[in-house]
Amino acid sequence: MPEKKITLSHGSGGKATQRLIGEIFRKYFSNSILDRLEDSAFLPGERGKILFTTDSFVVSPIFFPGGDIGKISICGTVNDLTAMGAIPKYLSISFILEEGFDFFALEKICSSIKKTSREANVKIVTGDTKVVEKGSADKIFITTSGIGFRDPKNNISIYNVKPGDNIIINGSVGDHGLAILNARQDMKFTGRIISDCAPLNNMIHACFDKGCKIRAMRDVTRGGLATVLNEAAEASGSGIEVYENKIPVNRPVRSFCEILGLDPLYLANEGKMVIFAAEKDTEKCLKILKDHKYGKHSAVIGKVSKGRGVFLKTAIGGKRPLITLESDQLPRIC
Repeated sequence: MPEKKITLSHGSGGKATQRLIGEIFRKYFSNSILDRLEDSAFLPGERGKILFTTDSFVVSPIFFPGGDIGKISICGTVNDLTAMGAIPKYLSISFILEEGFDFFALEKICSSIKKTSREANVKIVTGDTKVVEKGSADKIFITTSGIGFRDPKNNISIYNVKPGDNIIINGSVGDHGLAILNARQDMKFTGRIISDCAPLNNMIHACFDKGCKIRAMRDVTRGGLATVLNEAAEASGSGIEVYENKIPVNRPVRSFCEILGLDPLYLANEGKMVIFAAEKDTEKCLKILKDHKYGKHSAVIGKVSKGRGVFLKTAIGGKRPLITLESDQLPRIC
């Protein structure tokens, strides 16, 4: 029997989210563009290179180590366009403000939005504001939409993944999810855990400029690395094997996860991109990523195979299935 009530798990990015999309949204909104379910929608146009995306941000707390709800709203939309090979250009931004929200906090958020937009070289060209009664929202919610343009030769799609491709990630996983948890619960964990929130378009397009053959990318946010890899395997009809000892995890994150019983492979990120690269271009791509401030700890973490499913080769030589996130470990992380 299908669920009768919406739960927090429906926003986790895992299986509950996938069921919600499949059983409700695709049921009523299905079309050839939407049904691809990629990070951005490819819009047929005169030159055939327009991409469009939208996202909402409800993070709590709204200020956290490494960022705030304003910064994450720009990074999330920019990175979704970048994941499809587009150069982000224009954004819209919509604010839902709770009655009584502090003017100083709003100005601080807008300053962060301005700074991040400049770094990503995008313009905010339209927007909207609504104010709701106190108790009807949690301080501030932000929705952003973005338009980008893609060079036709950069035909990036998760459906292009092929056996033999290498899988690269541009740094450590789990930082954002734990930074939010630590700040929200005031756990006073002494390790240095800072959100990885960052716009990745300049780093990724440096790879394109040098002629790297990238087949597909995914923005690793809700559901974590494991869920993104499962989405890629299912869409491409391929198998994926990743190596536990190759996946970068910062020591404080690993320690915190061991204390709390969490798996960093299922934690949220806001500045990580999974890249599926042709084998012959992997080393060139890796070098370019490592030369950028957001890719210094990039690593090849696995390979695409002819099988089905996603498997983790453990540090002790074992092999276990790496499944899609079943529920919601950390709600409200973006």
